Amino acid sequence: MHDDIAVLHAIADLHPRSGGTTRVVVDGADALARQGGLCITLLTQAVRGSELLASGCPRVNRVVAESDSRAGLTLGLPFRRELGRIIRAARPELIHNHGLWMPLNHWAVSMGRRSGIPVIVQPHGMLEPWALNHKAWKKKLAMGLFQWRDLTSASVLVATSNVEYENIREQGLRQPVAVIPNGVDLNVGAMPTTLAKADRQRVVLFLSRIHPVKGLLNLVRAWAQLAPVGWRLRIAGPDDVGHLGDVLALVRQLGVQGSVDYVGAVDGTAKADRYNAADVFVLPTFTENFGLVVAEALAHGLPVITTRGAPWSDLETFGCGWWVDIGVDPLMHALREAMALSDDERLTMGERGRAYVRRYDWDDIAQQTIDVYRWVLGQGPQPDCVRID
Repeated sequence: MHDDIAVLHAIADLHPRSGGTTRVVVDGADALARQGGLCITLLTQAVRGSELLASGCPRVNRVVAESDSRAGLTLGLPFRRELGRIIRAARPELIHNHGLWMPLNHWAVSMGRRSGIPVIVQPHGMLEPWALNHKAWKKKLAMGLFQWRDLTSASVLVATSNVEYENIREQGLRQPVAVIPNGVDLNVGAMPTTLAKADRQRVVLFLSRIHPVKGLLNLVRAWAQLAPVGWRLRIAGPDDVGHLGDVLALVRQLGVQGSVDYVGAVDGTAKADRYNAADVFVLPTFTENFGLVVAEALAHGLPVITTRGAPWSDLETFGCGWWVDIGVDPLMHALREAMALSDDERLTMGERGRAYVRRYDWDDIAQQTIDVYRWVLGQGPQPDCVRID
């Protein structure tokens, strides 16, 4: 019987509106702690008094390195000081670093390296082609200064899909890669019965960050070409980089403001309510390493439309959605097909999705992660999810 393994998880941000990665890291830490055999510390930094996602497991030790201003966080110095204190006081056996490019992520890897602590790096899609091309000059500079060394010194890299694994290898990174999908909360209750009311408007839901990578402009153009009767497009999510203004301007320009709503950022029960009030979910993204909202929508019994920029070919394989080329016309054709189905046909498709998505149960994902931890520490065999080719 092994003693508990002390693992420190490092992430730049735990703000509720920071996107799916933040939620994945918090839920993943909770799931790992529930499994037992681990002491989990979740370390981040934030402006003093900021709203942060709360852990749902009392066994997770969340530590926040605080600053009085955002400028004070730029170089990750509060995080560096707190990490140094933790290493001196408790010396974690592993560091699991979430994300790239930020000084904070560099401190997690470099201080682990200097302290002789194995480091696992999980890019969370930040090595995908679209992501690398976004603000490419900054990333090339960071790669030359510190990021390449941080990546190549990691004991293991973690990819959430086969597509992300292939893109990691395309960068020339040769160390072991564990392919472990994100988990999803499957405790979402029964499917709503109100959807069968014949006189209500049906809803296509987009729920994600309002960011150019998500393809919302393509979605609005497809919606305008369809001009569906009896349907609404509901857009939910935080305005990440000021892109909401572009989206709403296009909505007005194309004259579809009467059937398109922006309902703001949602989380918790409000997010569940949005899923439960929808008939179809759409993510018209240019790229995703996983696409957590797709799994969430399936867990809520929604048929899903997404693009080949997301690793969800199983939508078609298991008959629970559409996996289409990136662009306006493919979106338009998929939306037309989805909206032409009867309520019963969409509910049947949704039930297939709920059955399929059970493979992403957090307890299973946590056990795969623990197996990787033990392998890195020489306490177990190489897990099936680890690829060394």
